Amino acid sequence: MTLPVGLDLTDRRVVVVGGGPAALPGIVALVGAQAAVHVIAPWVCEDAAALVATGEVAWTERDYAGSVDLDGAWLALAASGDVAVDEAVRADAVATRLWCLDATAALPATARVSTPDGTVDVAVHAGNDAVLARGVARSVGGLLAGGQVDTRRRTRRTGAGWVALVGGGPGDDGLLTVRGRELLASADVVVLDRLAPRAVVDALPADVQVIDVGKSPGRHALPQERINDLLVDLALAGRSVVRLKGGDPYVLGRGGEERLACQAQGIRVEVVPGVSSAVAVPAAAGIPVTQRGVARGFTVVTGHDELPEVPAGTDHTVVLLMGVGRLARSAQALMDAGRPASCPVAIVERGFSPNQRVTIGTLRDIAERAASVGVENPAVVVVGDVVRLSPHWGSQHLSR
Repeated sequence: MTLPVGLDLTDRRVVVVGGGPAALPGIVALVGAQAAVHVIAPWVCEDAAALVATGEVAWTERDYAGSVDLDGAWLALAASGDVAVDEAVRADAVATRLWCLDATAALPATARVSTPDGTVDVAVHAGNDAVLARGVARSVGGLLAGGQVDTRRRTRRTGAGWVALVGGGPGDDGLLTVRGRELLASADVVVLDRLAPRAVVDALPADVQVIDVGKSPGRHALPQERINDLLVDLALAGRSVVRLKGGDPYVLGRGGEERLACQAQGIRVEVVPGVSSAVAVPAAAGIPVTQRGVARGFTVVTGHDELPEVPAGTDHTVVLLMGVGRLARSAQALMDAGRPASCPVAIVERGFSPNQRVTIGTLRDIAERAASVGVENPAVVVVGDVVRLSPHWGSQHLSR
């Protein structure tokens, strides 16, 4: 009967007898385990030679010389491909009470996910059926990467926890990153923004605490300073915290303020980028923010404040986030700065949702058009010639 065990081989000498294709999977696995790998073989294959060249593997270029070659080793791998040599390695290892792996028996296939509390490794051994083992490991790895396995810490933490600032993308759960899903599966508290993807949170275990601090125009459940304090307090209490935001946490998401507040208290912080609505939501409406021959650059600004100076040419795209409330003033400011009144404008509401809506106009009339159809946040406003590339431009029959 086989007993699965985990070996910490970090910086520990492991002897591999053989350097050909049969030995290569074991060599690669041992290098991945950060072992001090020493290959003894008269020749090595090309991939093994590359590891020797980078210093990741030491190589003694000769035949196996007996048990003396195993001195100081924590583990041996018999993988020469020569039955007699491999049997001699195994016999010498048994005589010195050294664990020895046989390359003719399949090495365990592995799956791994990294959490702020450490790595979770899963090894699959299926006798000599390496194909089956790899298939099962891939399936388990997919579940881990998809956040479908609860990887929360189970032992009591004696010190501070951690905070992960995770960008949830523009709202579609499918646009949340793999790393974001991994961290959600490791969290026991999720601090949620209004525009963060909700379905992925609803699928978390029932005992995960969800705190909604979402802000909307005229309604701030918690001011930003209180949110900063909340993240700090939770982490100092030993909790594993995901701060889940819409879009990207560093694109007008105040993620930098939250990171600094946590780090000032010695709390570990990981930042996971998200697909920014500034680029993704226009794309959902068929509008690229840049296009050769149309626009060579773009500027993203908040629509809450007075607009900063931006290039006046219509070949430079301006993207306004949450800009509905000040739309008329922003349009006038852009015209005052030199943009023509005929400059195309698109407003994309509720991007990537089933009820996404696009309103087309120009700087001259976009505020009136938006008011007439009742445009509301969340919305992304796109200003520039790229708007003409959207199928909505022609469908709304604008003539300028």
